[in-house]
Amino acid sequence: MVDQEQTRTDKVFLSTRVLAAVIVPFLVLAFMVLVPWPTDTTRLFAWGIKPSMSAMVLGSVYLGGAYFFLRVVRASQWHTVAGGFLPVGMFATLMGVTTILHWHQFLHGNVAFWLWVALYFTTPVLVFAAFFRNQREYDWAADSGGRIGPAAAAVLVLAGATSMAMCVFLYLFPASGVTVWPWHLTTLTARTLGAVFALGAAGVGALWERRWSAVRILLQVAGFMLLLILIGAARAHSEFDTSNVLTWLFLVGFSLTTAALVILYVRMESRSSLR
Repeated sequence: MVDQEQTRTDKVFLSTRVLAAVIVPFLVLAFMVLVPWPTDTTRLFAWGIKPSMSAMVLGSVYLGGAYFFLRVVRASQWHTVAGGFLPVGMFATLMGVTTILHWHQFLHGNVAFWLWVALYFTTPVLVFAAFFRNQREYDWAADSGGRIGPAAAAVLVLAGATSMAMCVFLYLFPASGVTVWPWHLTTLTARTLGAVFALGAAGVGALWERRWSAVRILLQVAGFMLLLILIGAARAHSEFDTSNVLTWLFLVGFSLTTAALVILYVRMESRSSLR
């Protein structure tokens, strides 16, 4: 009998590529509204987001997501992008539930709202379906040359676990999140940020998958999102409560995480070039 592991092709199915290609324009369009015009969301978006920092965080995540799905379209091996699908599915699911919970706060007269509904009432099912179907081709032996070290893996897992803890806190206890957050939130924006933190679950994958080829694109996406969020923080610096300790923990934590990701990426890329 042929070993099942040996029959796995690690290919990305055409249906997975098509789904990724369809999602990209939605994410780019949302970014083009939220980051260039973060104070005009009542006119241009599915709901009025205040202050601008919350809008720019969401927009940064959308552009990072667009980049991820573009890499899915072009990926030659499934294991190089597989780690992002479950976190994206969790994010989309939480955003869909948030839409239902806060239905009355959305701007039903805006076209953007119905695009939002179309995206978040279908994407969770489609992303999870694509993942579980394509996961049958996951090859644990492909590109096994370069691996991240135990220390780097521990940092990624810790960052992922911390992000998941923030997700649970903000999503289940949004009123508490409103009282402690570095900038003004509503229960809707608190739950939205909780959904954003769900994307950090990708870091937990380092517990079982340490191949650089499986981590590389995910680090690119994470670093890109964090950098955009920090730029947004600089733009919206007046919206932060400087007397709040969490403000400084947020800024220092995001800055150190971004720097750590860049250092890890450069080191692993330099090692790969020497092979």
